[in-house]
Amino acid sequence: MRRCRITVMRMARYDDLIAQYENPIQHACDLREGQVFITQGWQRSEGLCLSAWESMSPFVLALSHGGEDLYDGWMKNKKSAMISCDDGFRPVSFLIEALEETE
Repeated sequence: MRRCRITVMRMARYDDLIAQYENPIQHACDLREGQVFITQGWQRSEGLCLSAWESMSPFVLALSHGGEDLYDGWMKNKKSAMISCDDGFRPVSFLIEALEETE
């Protein structure tokens, strides 16, 4: 089973939606752009929030088991996927890449 590299590519924040619909919260997300996580198979890496993991885990599972071309040619690297977490107020985009066995 391959490891996967998960890189935080972009973080957005929709203050207008937060102001209109979200109850005040103390803390939303610890991630930062450029942050990298390495999975062991398809196990969630420490520090990766559960909500983000739930959005991406099916793709990590497929890539870690040798799956590729998950988007029928959309991705330049067939052993990768671009996934966003499901936070409608602060979506985070992740690049998931299957690593070669020797990495």
